Amino acid sequence: MMMELTFLKELGLKDQNAGTSTGLSFSNDSNQYIDSFSPVDGSLLGRVSITTEKEFNKVLDKASAAFLDWRTIPAPKRGEVVRQYGNVLRKHKDALGKLVSAEMGKSLQEGYGEVQEMIDICDFAVGLSRQLYGLTMHSERPGHRMYEQWHPMGIVGVISAFNFPVAVWSWNAMIALVCGDVVVWKPSEKTPLCAVACHLLLENVLRENAVPEGVCNLVTGNYTIGEWLTSDERVPLVSATGSTRMGKIVATKMAARLGRTILELGGNNAIIVTPSADLNLVLTGALFGAVGTAGQRCTSTRRLIVHESIFDAVKEKLTRAYAQLRIGNPLDSNIHVGPLIDKDAVANYLEAIRQISLQGGTLLVEGGVFSGDAYASGCYVKPCIAVAHPAMEVVKKETFAPILYLMSYKTIEEAIAIQNKVPQGLSSAIMTNDLRESELFLSANGSDCGIANVNIGTSGAEIGGAFGGEKETGGGRESGSDAWKAYMRRQTNTINYGKTLPLAQGIQFDL
Repeated sequence: MMMELTFLKELGLKDQNAGTSTGLSFSNDSNQYIDSFSPVDGSLLGRVSITTEKEFNKVLDKASAAFLDWRTIPAPKRGEVVRQYGNVLRKHKDALGKLVSAEMGKSLQEGYGEVQEMIDICDFAVGLSRQLYGLTMHSERPGHRMYEQWHPMGIVGVISAFNFPVAVWSWNAMIALVCGDVVVWKPSEKTPLCAVACHLLLENVLRENAVPEGVCNLVTGNYTIGEWLTSDERVPLVSATGSTRMGKIVATKMAARLGRTILELGGNNAIIVTPSADLNLVLTGALFGAVGTAGQRCTSTRRLIVHESIFDAVKEKLTRAYAQLRIGNPLDSNIHVGPLIDKDAVANYLEAIRQISLQGGTLLVEGGVFSGDAYASGCYVKPCIAVAHPAMEVVKKETFAPILYLMSYKTIEEAIAIQNKVPQGLSSAIMTNDLRESELFLSANGSDCGIANVNIGTSGAEIGGAFGGEKETGGGRESGSDAWKAYMRRQTNTINYGKTLPLAQGIQFDL
């Protein structure tokens, strides 16, 4: 049964039979297309024109020219443009949320939630536009004043992943815009319609505010487009979200030309469950963290590290909870878990399950692929739980699928060591009512992740805090706190208001 696609028309997208192109002034029809098939039912949602190298260069030329004007507009006025975009998103939240759910496969409530994140970051960026603060310092020289200020960098390249097809772009773009930068976005080729819709909604806002053409740009295609972005010296900063493998390629290319990066890469997130934990909180946090977005979040819970004294109790409660999960069409608000993004993801999921058995793990809740008319896309899989040993190689890897590894520990120090002994370092959590355990977990001897939570799960984050992780997660920070500084260049200024020019080390010239 085909999905009802009225939300495409509301967003300015043509129906799937006529095909879809960007329709924006910065992109021409290249006669080469990305077909966007929904993992929900396998239907063709639309087609997006692939950006050619000639078009790419035109986009960057236009963005470079636009930056010269955009950077001169006062930051609060740039914030006003972002504020208006936030209001447009409010108006079209339902339609855009449905498109996210249809094209990516996450549940409808998660689709709405992702658009809400866009609205929230717009609100945050509006306030930030009046708070791009520098510092003043006392000079050691008489009659001098020192201070520092922040200036926009230029073109910010944004490479985003399929799992958050709209929110991650907004985290970068809204902050970059109020900072005075211009943006060139290369979305995932698996979710191009979401990117087109975001730009169509933005188009009228930019036009009504006489924003220079080229401030916000979209380039679509496969990894080749990303290579052009990272290799082009007109782009001083690239923010890339995706796999660790991809991030290493981006980092190497950017470093070769001394460019900057913001990298948000793989996660292998764990919840430590202590004897004093509230098991109701454990169940809620672990269940949503493991199966939300069908395990395709960078913050998904992949490991549950449980004290041996409560291991059997946790195991039993989780098994019962998994039996109640509803898996199916994510546009049905009663469904908990939708499909994986495509059949390649399904193959990776099945291989991970195979490796669990080969490496000595035990499947507590069996996995597998659903069949039948309701699962015709072939992308629906069964969330599973495996009892595993932390030394197993499969446990150390990130599999973008609803697989949860359950393991036990004896001491809190052992639990923290198990958590930290993976290459990734994004999100982490501890469930405890013991103050000493929670403080140890948050100390320098505790979690080595960029995000460390107490009595909430690993999945999700508020836009007010800087988002990102350490080790193979890349070290980048996006969204709140002072993450805005990554999109700007720092300048130290010294003003001499005296009548002499004192030189370093007391050097004097007889003039």
